[in-house]
Amino acid sequence: MDFLVKFAEGFMNLFKTGAETFISWMTNIIPIVLLLLVAMNTLIRLIGEERVNWLAKKSAKNPIMRYMVLPFFGTFMLGNPMSLSLGRFLPEKYKPSYYASAAYFNHTNNGLFPHINPGELFVYLGIAAGIEKLGLSTTELAVRYLLVGLVANLMSGWVTDFTTVWVSKQQNIKLSDEVKLQ
Repeated sequence: MDFLVKFAEGFMNLFKTGAETFISWMTNIIPIVLLLLVAMNTLIRLIGEERVNWLAKKSAKNPIMRYMVLPFFGTFMLGNPMSLSLGRFLPEKYKPSYYASAAYFNHTNNGLFPHINPGELFVYLGIAAGIEKLGLSTTELAVRYLLVGLVANLMSGWVTDFTTVWVSKQQNIKLSDEVKLQ
C-alpha cells in the first residue's frame, strides 16, 4: 500500500512541478518572446519586404551567404518555420542544403533569440539550468551555442550540397541552377 501512495504522490508532484514551470514561463519568458516577435515583425515592415527579398537573392551566390548569412537573418527575422520559406530565392539545386542549414539555425540561435523557436526553448532552458547550477553564465552558453551553430550549420548546408549532387546523379535528375521566382 505504501508503494501506491508514494507512486500517486510522485505522479502528482510531476504535474505540480510542470505547473510551476509553466507559470514561471508565463511571467518571465513568454512576455520576452512576444515582444521579440513584435520587434522582428516591426523591423521587417520598416526595412521592407522587398529589401529582405533582395538580401535573400544575393545570398544565393556563395555557400557562406547561402548557409550562414541567409539562414541566420531568416531565422532571426522570421522564426521557425517561416525562415525555411526564404529557400524560394535559391536555385533548385541549393534548396535541400538551405533547408538543412536553416532548420538547424532554428535551434542553435534559440539561446540568444528565444523568439525564433519558442516551441523548443525547453531544450536550451534545460541545459541553461544546469549551467546556472554550476554558477556559470548562461549568456556565455548562448553566445557559444550561436557561434558553434554558425559553423556547424554552414557545414551542414555545404555537405548537403555534395550529397544532393550525388543523389541527383544516382537518380538521373538535373536540378536547375537558375533562380525562378513566380
